Amino acid sequence: MKLRGLSKAVTAKRAIAVAFAATVAVGAGWLWLQRAGNEGDVLRLYGNVDIREVQLAFRQPGRVAQMAFDEGDQVTAGARMAALDAQPYQEALAAADAAVRIAQAELDKLKRGLRPQEIAQAREALNQAQAVAIDAERNDRRQSELLATGASSQRTVDAARAASDQAVARVKAAEAALSQAREGFRREEVAAGEARLAAAQAARAQAATARADTELLAPSNGTVIARVREAGSMVASQSTVYSLSLDTPVYVRAYVGEPDLGRIAPGMPVRVHTDSSGKVYQGQIGFISPRAEFTPKTVETADLRTDLVYRLRVVIADPDAALRQGMPVTIDVDIRPSAGARAPAS
Repeated sequence: MKLRGLSKAVTAKRAIAVAFAATVAVGAGWLWLQRAGNEGDVLRLYGNVDIREVQLAFRQPGRVAQMAFDEGDQVTAGARMAALDAQPYQEALAAADAAVRIAQAELDKLKRGLRPQEIAQAREALNQAQAVAIDAERNDRRQSELLATGASSQRTVDAARAASDQAVARVKAAEAALSQAREGFRREEVAAGEARLAAAQAARAQAATARADTELLAPSNGTVIARVREAGSMVASQSTVYSLSLDTPVYVRAYVGEPDLGRIAPGMPVRVHTDSSGKVYQGQIGFISPRAEFTPKTVETADLRTDLVYRLRVVIADPDAALRQGMPVTIDVDIRPSAGARAPAS
């Protein structure tokens, strides 16, 4: 009985030893395959899908009049996603249009000069001033002659002479006014009128831009991931209305260890796998960071968690809706000598 019990114990110990040896062999084999994959023809990296997002907002404040899309809706570039109440901006644009017309009319007047009727009026004013001057000169001579005979006083003579001088001055002023009417406005006045017109046109352009900004257009094809406002809401300028996830470009953010850094280069083709489907996405390395950083927690490989790595960006050539923000992916890089690097993706 003792021999039989001893035999059973030896048999159990042998079974445990065989199982342990098998476990070690499997683990060693898995580790060897992983290292062989990274040291052979294929370098395996791990990363996450990185899809660009855009926060859409109006450049002008106002009351939201329309919200055309909801969360999950697909939009195309140029689609009218939302609109503000445009009435205040339409009125401001009308006022700016009127200011432009006024400035243009004033400039036209300066360039054309006075009307023929105004020139004729200036000529008649000169004739009238000349007639008054002739009469004043005659009265001055007559009073001077009467003074010599004692029929007039010195005070009367002085008054007649002053009236004659004033009449001569009026003649000169009328002559200058006629000359100005004939020559038109000065170049400086025309330049000032042109500047006023340019300022009015700039104000009109600003009003037109503000009016156009009451419509929110999609900058690119994408998917609405957040609808922040509703119709009737008052919004300030630059206040987010929608969050849009862009369809393209789709990137993968990955990391490579320093020992493998020399085995890859921008432009090298890659294959990207996800855990959710068997589809293989084609892409290429578009950017490798020149600065090292600590391995982020999102990297799934245990042997890299304490190492310094370099961030790289993979550009997916054929993305679809199955690739979602933050999704973990596996990247295989063909590092055979014949797999030369292509030009980096833009």
